[in-house]
Amino acid sequence: MKENEKLVGRCPYVTAQKVLSGKWSLLILHYISEKTLRFNELQRLMPDLTQATLTRQLRALEENGLILRKVYHQVPPKVEYSLSDIGIEFNEVLEKLEVWGKKYIQSHFQAHLEPDI
Repeated sequence: MKENEKLVGRCPYVTAQKVLSGKWSLLILHYISEKTLRFNELQRLMPDLTQATLTRQLRALEENGLILRKVYHQVPPKVEYSLSDIGIEFNEVLEKLEVWGKKYIQSHFQAHLEPDI
C-alpha cells in the first residue's frame, strides 16, 4: 500500500484528493449542482468527454457518495444523477473554487494575453 493510500480517511487533504480524483469530477459536480441531469445531458455539456470516461467518473462519484443515481425502470431506460447530501455540502467548495479560478484567470492569463506594444 502506498503512503498516500494509508492517509485516506485520516488526512482531509489526501481524502479529498482521492474522492475528487479524475480530470472531470469537479466539472461534473458543478453541472449536477445546478440541477438533476441525465447521462446524455451531461455528455452534451462536455463534448470532449468520451462516454466511457463519463461513465467511469459518474461511477466513482457515486461510489464516493457525492452523487446519487436514480434508475427509472421504463423503456427506454431513464437514469438521473443528482447530488447526495454530502455532495450538496460540496457546493460551498465549488463556489469558492469558481471565485478563486476567476481571480487566477484574471491575474495569470490576462497578463499573458495582452498584446505586445
